Amino acid sequence: MAEFNLPKNSRLVEGKTWPKPAGATKLTEFKVYRWSPDDTENPRTDTYFVDREDCGPMVLDALIWIKSKIDPTLTFRRSCREGICGSCAMNLDGKNGLACTTGIDECATKGRVAIYPLPHMPVIKDLVPDLTTFYAQHASIEPWLKTTTPSPEKEWAQGKEDREKLDGLYECILCACCTTSCPSYWWNGDRYLGPAALLQAYRWLIDSRDEATGDRLDNLEDPFRLYRCHTIMNCANACPKGLNPAKAIAEVKKMMVSRQV
Repeated sequence: MAEFNLPKNSRLVEGKTWPKPAGATKLTEFKVYRWSPDDTENPRTDTYFVDREDCGPMVLDALIWIKSKIDPTLTFRRSCREGICGSCAMNLDGKNGLACTTGIDECATKGRVAIYPLPHMPVIKDLVPDLTTFYAQHASIEPWLKTTTPSPEKEWAQGKEDREKLDGLYECILCACCTTSCPSYWWNGDRYLGPAALLQAYRWLIDSRDEATGDRLDNLEDPFRLYRCHTIMNCANACPKGLNPAKAIAEVKKMMVSRQV
């Protein structure tokens, strides 16, 4: 995955191998992508050795351990540590996931753990991707309730069956694991909205309280915004919440066909 994140006119090189912790008997090797825009050096992979008897079981625990006890310059995002905020999304041994909910032993299949930023995204520094375009694409589908009916005094009522239609959609935490695992998004990310944004679009399209279905479909009617999905299913495999963006995208395509009949 490393080559997907290389700045222009650069190449990935082997970086520093840090000393093993003194007295540690149970070690796991971590190879971590490092790059800073503040210097002119090539991106590199630094090697660290984590004392497993002094560290928690998750990959995020290891990154925090490295930053606290070995290399304070290591940069990554993290917040909730409970798989809710999506901040610590990164590429873990070749698969996108959340560092806080991925166990070290799940990744150390080759005796070490390789950690890179989310693929095919500009890198701000080290393991921090630039998600500006990703968030702008999410905003473009207008992810809020749109109505023309006067607002009720208390709330917009919704029956149980209509509410259940939103299951498998509202749980998205916008971690970008699915979108950055999609080859169609890699090559057309400036025009194709990607799995996360389209899953969110479908969430509002089928909300019984929303009254802007036609406008929402018009917004998606484009050869690239919607139709670059080729059902590769990387998105469903990568989602840490077990959601299926490909299915949601297929449902949006069916809605497009239905309104043209």
